[in-house]
Amino acid sequence: MITLKNVTLRRSAKVLLDSASVTLNPGEKVGLVGRNGAGKSSLFALLNGGLHEDAGEYYIPTQWRMGQVAQDMPETDQSATEFVIEGDTVLTDARTEVAAAEASGDGDRMGHAYMALYDAGEHDAASRAQALILGLGFKTTELNNPVNSFSGGWRMRLQLARALMCPSDLLLLDEPTNHLDLDALVWLEAWLKRYEGTMVVISHDHEFLDAVTNVTLHIDAAKLVRYGGNYSKFEDMRAEQMELQQNAFSKQQDKIAHLQKFIARFKAKASKAKQAQSRVKALDRMEKIAPLLADADFSFEFKEPANLPNPMLSMQGVSFGYPAPDGAPAGTPPTVIVQNVSRSVLAGQRIGILGANGQGKSTLVKTIARDLAALGGEVTEGKGLNIGYFAQQELDVLRPADTPLQHMIDLVKKLTLEGKIAGQATREQDLRSFLGQFNFSGDMVKQAVGSMSGGEKARLVLCMLVWQRPNLLLMDEPTNHLDLATREALSMALNEFEGTVMLVSHDRALLRAVCDEFWMVSRGGVAPFDGDLDDYQRYLLDEAKRLRAEATAAANLAAQVPATATAAVAVSAPVVAAVTAPQTKAPIASRDQRKDDAQQRKEINEKKRPLKKEQDGVEKTMAILETEKHSLHDKLASTSAPTEIAEAGKRLKAVEDELATLELRWLELTEAMEQLEIAVH
Repeated sequence: MITLKNVTLRRSAKVLLDSASVTLNPGEKVGLVGRNGAGKSSLFALLNGGLHEDAGEYYIPTQWRMGQVAQDMPETDQSATEFVIEGDTVLTDARTEVAAAEASGDGDRMGHAYMALYDAGEHDAASRAQALILGLGFKTTELNNPVNSFSGGWRMRLQLARALMCPSDLLLLDEPTNHLDLDALVWLEAWLKRYEGTMVVISHDHEFLDAVTNVTLHIDAAKLVRYGGNYSKFEDMRAEQMELQQNAFSKQQDKIAHLQKFIARFKAKASKAKQAQSRVKALDRMEKIAPLLADADFSFEFKEPANLPNPMLSMQGVSFGYPAPDGAPAGTPPTVIVQNVSRSVLAGQRIGILGANGQGKSTLVKTIARDLAALGGEVTEGKGLNIGYFAQQELDVLRPADTPLQHMIDLVKKLTLEGKIAGQATREQDLRSFLGQFNFSGDMVKQAVGSMSGGEKARLVLCMLVWQRPNLLLMDEPTNHLDLATREALSMALNEFEGTVMLVSHDRALLRAVCDEFWMVSRGGVAPFDGDLDDYQRYLLDEAKRLRAEATAAANLAAQVPATATAAVAVSAPVVAAVTAPQTKAPIASRDQRKDDAQQRKEINEKKRPLKKEQDGVEKTMAILETEKHSLHDKLASTSAPTEIAEAGKRLKAVEDELATLELRWLELTEAMEQLEIAVH
C-alpha cells in the first residue's frame, strides 16, 4: 500500500501539503481532485520520485512497477507499433539481454535469455501494442507510420498507449482524456475498468471519474481528504460535510457571543468575577471551528445576440473536405470526407455532433466556420449571421509574447476593419473590465500569454469569443484545458445562450447538459441520431461486438487462417472506426438500378481478385509458420540443453517477427477489400 504520514510538501515557498496523511490500498482506483494550483501534479511527482517530502514519512512498496504518461512530445522515426512496444519495460530489458547473450556466445546465457524473452510476451507484443493503438482511434493503415508523421495530439495518444503497454502495479494518469474523442474515451474507460493494479488519475471529466474510480482523494487547504466512492459520491459527501461544518461554526459563534456577553457584563463585578474568569478560560480552551470558505466560483454569460436569423444557415448538397495540397500535380482532386449534406441549422437549436474519429466532425465544423471552403453544393447563410468559433487548436494560435489586453485590442481593431463591431465597449478600460470578468485582473492583463497555464489560455479564448456577441456558436472540444469549475460555468453559459450551439466534445456531462439533439457524422454523410448519449454509448459497444463477431466469422471461414490473425482482426473492433448511424431501409430498386448494381459489383470483384489472391498466399505462409512456431514451443518445453534452447529461441523470434509482418499485411488486404465493399453502398 501507499502511505503518507504527516507529509509536508513545498514548491519554492508555497506549501502544497501541510502534515497531510492518507493510505491508498492495493487495487484501488483513485481520482485525485482539487482546485488548480492545489498540488495535484506535485503529489504525482512525489509518487513517481520526481519530488521528495520536506517533512513526514512517505512509503511505496519498492517492488511496485510504475506506469505513467510521459509529458514530452516524442520525436522519433520509429513506427507507431514499435514505439508503443518499447513502453513494455520488461520486454525491452529481455530484448537487451538477448542481444547481450548472443554477442557473448554463451549458450547457457542465451537459453535463459530466450526463455525470459518468451515469458515477457515477445510472441504477442505487436498484437498487444496494436490493440492499444487502434483502441485509441488510429487506423490499421497507420500502425507502421513513423511517430514523427503524426500531429501533436496523436503523438500524445501514442504516449498514453505506451503507458498502458507498460506492466505496472501503480498507474499514474494526468488528464488522460485530453486529445481523445468520445469513441476512444469509451474504449479507454473499458480498458481501465479491467486494469488490476492501483491507479491514481487526475481528470476534469466528471463522468470519466465516475466510470473508472472508486476512491476520491481531495487536496483541500493543504490536506489530503479521502472519500470512499467516485466523484459524484464525493460531491454528495462533501456537500454534507460543508453543511455540517457551517452549522457547527454558526452554533459555536452563538456560544462564543453568549460567553463574551457574560464576560463583558460581569467581569467588573466582584460577586461574578470568578464566574467571568472561568468563561474567559473556556473561550481560550475552545477549539475554534473554521468558517466555511467556499471555493471562489467562476461564472460568465454570453451577451444577447444582436439578431437571430432563422434559419441560421442552410446546406444543399454540400461536400466537405480539403483541397489538394500546395505543390500537388495539376488536376489532383480534393480530399472529400463528407458529401451530399442537405440540412438546415435553425435559431435556438442545441446540436451535439457525434461520430467516430476521422469521420469528419471537425471538417464539418471548420467549413461552417468558414475556415474551409465547401468542395461542392451550396451553403446559404442567414442575414446577420455572426459565428463564434472555438477550435481545438485555438490555444495554439494565441500569441505567446502578447498579453490578454493586447489580444483584446487587436481583436477590436480587426473587427472594426471588418465592420463587425456590434455596440461593444472598445475603450482600454472597458476591455480591462471585461477581462476581469474572466479572472484576468490586476497585473494579469499585462502578463505574457506564453507564461500562462492551459486553463488560463482557454479562459482568454472564451473571453474573446463572448466579447464578439455571436449568434451561432461552433465549439470543437472546448473543454480540453478547462477545470471542473470552468466546465460547469461554460455549461451554464451555453444553456442560457439565446443563439444556436453546435458542439463537438468528448465531455459527456457537457453534451448532456447543453444538447437536445444529435447529428451523426459517418460513412461520408450526416444524419440525425435518434437517441441520447446513453443510447450512443450502447450503440458503440454493440457495434464493436458486431464487428468483432463478423471479423471472427470471416476469419474462421478461411480454414488456414491461424487464430492469431483472427485475434489481430478483432482488436480493431473497439476503435469502432466503421460506426455509422442506423441506416433506413432502401426502397426496392428499379430494373435499371439492379443492372447498374450488378455491373458495379462485377467491377468491384475484378478489383478484389488480385487482393484476394495475395491474401490466400499470405494465409498459406502464415499456416506454415504457425505450425513451425508450435513445434518450436514444444521443443523449448521439452529440452534443457542450452545450445538447443538458444537455437530454438533464435528461430522462434524470427518466426514470430515474420508472422507479425504477415498478419499486418493480412489486415491491410482485408481492410482494402472492405473499403471496396463500402464503395458499392
